[in-house]
Amino acid sequence: MSFSPDRRARVVIFSGPRATIQNSAALRTSQSVRRARGLSGADDTQPESLRSQHLAAPVTAYVAAFSAHPLERDSAELYGPVDGWLDPATGEFSETEIAGGTAVYKVTLDPADGPFPLPYAATQANGEPWNGPFDDNGTARQLFYPDASRIVNEIDHFGLDGYGANNLMGELADFDFVRAAPSGGYTKGQAAADRTDTPTPAGFRGEPGDLAPEVLGENFFPYMPMRQEPALPTLATLTNIVYETLASGDYDGAIWLEGSPTTEETVYWFNLLIPTRRPLIGNCSQYGHGVFGNDGDHNLVQSTAYIASRVWADENGDDRVGTVMIQNGQVFTSREVMKADARPGGYVAWGGHGGIVGNTVEDPVLQFVPVAKHTHTSALTLDRLPASVTGLHGEPVTTLSEKGHLLPEAMPKVTVARYVNYGQDDFSDSADSEVEILARIEKNLRDHPLAGIVAEGSAPYGGVYESMRAALLQAVFRGMPVVSVGRGGGGYAFAMATLGGLLIRGSNLSAPKARILLMAALLKFGALPVPADPDAPTEAELAAIRSKVAEYQTVFDTH
Repeated sequence: MSFSPDRRARVVIFSGPRATIQNSAALRTSQSVRRARGLSGADDTQPESLRSQHLAAPVTAYVAAFSAHPLERDSAELYGPVDGWLDPATGEFSETEIAGGTAVYKVTLDPADGPFPLPYAATQANGEPWNGPFDDNGTARQLFYPDASRIVNEIDHFGLDGYGANNLMGELADFDFVRAAPSGGYTKGQAAADRTDTPTPAGFRGEPGDLAPEVLGENFFPYMPMRQEPALPTLATLTNIVYETLASGDYDGAIWLEGSPTTEETVYWFNLLIPTRRPLIGNCSQYGHGVFGNDGDHNLVQSTAYIASRVWADENGDDRVGTVMIQNGQVFTSREVMKADARPGGYVAWGGHGGIVGNTVEDPVLQFVPVAKHTHTSALTLDRLPASVTGLHGEPVTTLSEKGHLLPEAMPKVTVARYVNYGQDDFSDSADSEVEILARIEKNLRDHPLAGIVAEGSAPYGGVYESMRAALLQAVFRGMPVVSVGRGGGGYAFAMATLGGLLIRGSNLSAPKARILLMAALLKFGALPVPADPDAPTEAELAAIRSKVAEYQTVFDTH
C-alpha cells in the first residue's frame, strides 16, 4: 500500500510487558465521598482528587465566569456576555442578572464527550474507602491498562500544547491497539463487544471473539504487586503478532510500549526480524499515566508526530532509520540506546560514536541516518530466515511454522558471562573453576538445541582472563557461538579477543544488544560445527569452525 503524505496517518500501538507507560495511579476514594458517607480518612483540609471517568447521563453544570485564570477578570472587557447568574440564596439559575449573583456559563456535559475529571466514588467490598492500590487484606486491583486506547483518549482530552489546544494525537493519526504481551490482563475474560483494542491477529490467541480468562505471568506481565517476567516463548509470540500485524501494510507506523529498562532490547530485536518499511518506535516512561511529571504521554505524542512527519522516509517512501526509541524529545537508534538512570531523559547512546539521530522537541527532525542494516534491509528478517537450521547435536531444528512464524520451542538461549578483574581462582588457567559457564554449557546441551554466549570482557577490547577463555572455548567446541564485547561502552571488541577467529567480534554493541543479535543470528546460521573430540579439535575442524564464525561475523559487522 502506498501512502499520501497529506492524509492522516494510521498507527498501531502494541502493548508489551512491565510497561510503566501503561501503569495507572492508584484509584483512591475522593474526599467529597468520604465526607458525604462518613468514611474514614475524611479531611476538610485535603483538596479534592479528581480522576478521569465516564458519565452515565448528561449533566448540566454552571461554571463560574472568570475562574479559569487569575487574570481573566483583569481583562473582562475582552469577553462576551455570560449565560446567566446563580441566585446566592437559592442557587437557582436566571438569564437575568441578579444582584449579588454569580455570573456563570451554562454547559452540558454529554457522556459521549467524556471522560471527565470527576470525584472517585468507589469503595471496597467491606465498605471502607480505597486508600491505595491494595485493600486492607493486601488484595490488589490491577494497576496496568490492558491496552493503550484509554491512554490515547485521555491524552487527547486533557493534554494541551503550548497554545492550549488538545487532541494532540487524534489530530495526527487514527489508532489501532494490539495486545502483544500486555502488562494488564482480563483475568475473567472479556466479551468481544466490550473490547477497545483491535482483535489480535487470528492464530495467536484464537479467532477474534470472546477472550478466555488470561493468566498472570503467562498472558500478561505487570511488575506490581508481583513482578512477572516474560519468557523466551513470549518473545516468539509477540514477534509473530508484530510481524503479522505490520505485514498487512495498513499502517504508517507502529509504537511499542514496554518497561523502561528493557524496551531497548525488544525494539532492537524488531529492528533485526521485522521487515517493515515504516517506523517502529519504542516508548516507555519513568512515571505512570496520570502521575505528576508523567513523561510517557509526551513520548507517545512525539512518536505520533514523528510518524506523521515522514522525516524518516527515503526517496521511495521507505524508512531509512530503522526502529528507534523516542524519549524526551530525542530520537535514538535502537541499536545504540541504553537506559542509564531512572529519570525522564535518563537514556544514553551506547558505543561512543553516535546513536542520537534527531529530535522531536518541536517539528521532528533528523540530523543523521545510521548505516547499520535494519528492518526491511536486515538479513535476519522473518521472511529471510530458513525454516530449519542445524542444532547443537547435529540434528535439524525447525524454527519457523508453515506460516513463517517463530516456533517458541526453537527460540535460541543466549546468556552473558562477565569479566571482572582478579576473577581467576588461581594461576592454573583451567576452565574447571568457571562453574557458571560450564554449568550453562551442560544445560544448553541438554535443553536448548540453539544456544550461545556473550562474553563481556574488559574495556574496550573485550579481553577475558585465562580460565574464562578456556571455558568459553569449551562452549565453542560444543557448537555454541561466543561473542566478545567490551564493558566500557566506548570502543570496539579487538581482534585478539576473538582467539584467532574462533569468537565473534561484537563491535561496539553492549552485552544485552549483542545477545539480541546473536539470538537472531542463531536462527539464520544454526550451531557451529562440532569436532569429533571437542577437547582436541583438529586443524581441519578448527578451520570449519572459523568458516562458520565468519558468517556470523558478517552479520555483526553490518547490523
